[in-house]
Amino acid sequence: MAVTASLTAQPRTGTGKGNARKIRATGRVPAVIYGHGEATRLLSMDAHELSVLFARIRVESTVIDVTIEGEASPVKALVREVQKHVVKDDLLHVDLYQIHAGESITVDVALRLVGAAPGVKAGGLLQQALSEIEVRCLPDRIPDSIEVDISSLDIGDSIHVSDITPPEGVEFLVDADRTVCSVQPPAVEAAPEEVAVPVAEASEEPEVIGKGKEEEEEEDEK
Repeated sequence: MAVTASLTAQPRTGTGKGNARKIRATGRVPAVIYGHGEATRLLSMDAHELSVLFARIRVESTVIDVTIEGEASPVKALVREVQKHVVKDDLLHVDLYQIHAGESITVDVALRLVGAAPGVKAGGLLQQALSEIEVRCLPDRIPDSIEVDISSLDIGDSIHVSDITPPEGVEFLVDADRTVCSVQPPAVEAAPEEVAVPVAEASEEPEVIGKGKEEEEEEDEK
């Protein structure tokens, strides 16, 4: 089931770009946490702590215990959005969604292909059309990933969402007819077409370009 991680946060005051720049200058990242029935709270988090955590988890589906300075107990949350600098890749802002034990949530879970497809061994090309799937479940039921067994795929075969059994307590929220993966026939290079070069037909009589001196004299005599 889902990996649980932890973070620490501090309340912050003030909004706007100028305030955000001041926070980042201290090595922290502006953040907010909100949720169903919860007031939005302004936070800041340590940039290094966030970077280390995000490097080892699947950000979209990992439940995080957030300890907020001044609050008695941690709150559970999911990362809803991460903003980064387009050039430097620095963290600029993080949105967190607070969740509750009995409340179902919607998350994207990775689809992981397992097994060896006979069609690939025969020269076919494995194509994965769906790398993650949207699901609804309770927070403690979020899978790390969902395995898709491809060991029966021959050339021309495919697996659809309807062919996958969801884990207990997990509901798929995508069309059952969506293709997850398939094995396509190997690409065949077309042989280059031969271009026929037309050959000029030989003329029965050669074309006379000019007349010789003797022929001119003979015509004069006529």
